Amino acid sequence: MTDRYFDQLGSHFAHKIYSSPKGAIRLAVLTRDLQEWMNELTAPQPLRVLDVGAGLGHISEWLLQRGHHLTVSEPSAEMLDAARSRLDTLALAAGQQREYLPLALQQLPERGERYDLVICHAVLEWLADPAAALMHLRSLVKPDGALSLAYYNRDALIYKNLIKGQFRKLQRNQLAGEGKRSLTPQQPLDPRQMQQWMAEAGFSCTHQSGVRVFHDYMPEPFKSEADEQQVIEQELLYSRHPAYQHLGRYLHCWLRPES
Repeated sequence: MTDRYFDQLGSHFAHKIYSSPKGAIRLAVLTRDLQEWMNELTAPQPLRVLDVGAGLGHISEWLLQRGHHLTVSEPSAEMLDAARSRLDTLALAAGQQREYLPLALQQLPERGERYDLVICHAVLEWLADPAAALMHLRSLVKPDGALSLAYYNRDALIYKNLIKGQFRKLQRNQLAGEGKRSLTPQQPLDPRQMQQWMAEAGFSCTHQSGVRVFHDYMPEPFKSEADEQQVIEQELLYSRHPAYQHLGRYLHCWLRPES
């Protein structure tokens, strides 16, 4: 298995994710969490933030709007150009610092920089060695900083296949995405394995939310007919409920370095 990047898939990604309720829900949960959890950081404002695998730059845009200084890292040239187009006008108007790096996660520690906040959303499941990636991420976070980590939840994918009656697929363990245009990750991540890797990397998970805890399981026609704003409100409401949080298609974790 090799790392997978999104060259020549930017428009496909934008249409499938961020032009749909999926992306709106994801952005709503992630930004709600960040708004609350960032209050714990004691570093002087504005924060120095690194967005790893920033994609089209939606989270970076939200952070720039709140005055933070951004370093945006994205190995796909197409995605990085799209993020730059999204962010440059906003940053210039506010006089904010930003930097764009055409680098993979594994290359970032070589620069010797550390940040108050590192963002890593929907990246690890596309890498050949997620455990090593967590080690790299730990080296990028200041001792009093934090890592906002969102990863594709293998448990949720299994549950979705159970609901659809795709038992043979589960028996063959065929959970990885297939084809060059598939946006199902090549390595859905087991939350129990992730907890072990987080601890081994020197992180403690202090908060967690589920992203899309029910939307992806809604049957038609209810899903297509549902009011998007009402769906988002309910997703936010149930994203931390102990019975439903772990059904999130993604799990969003707030990781702090252990002393």
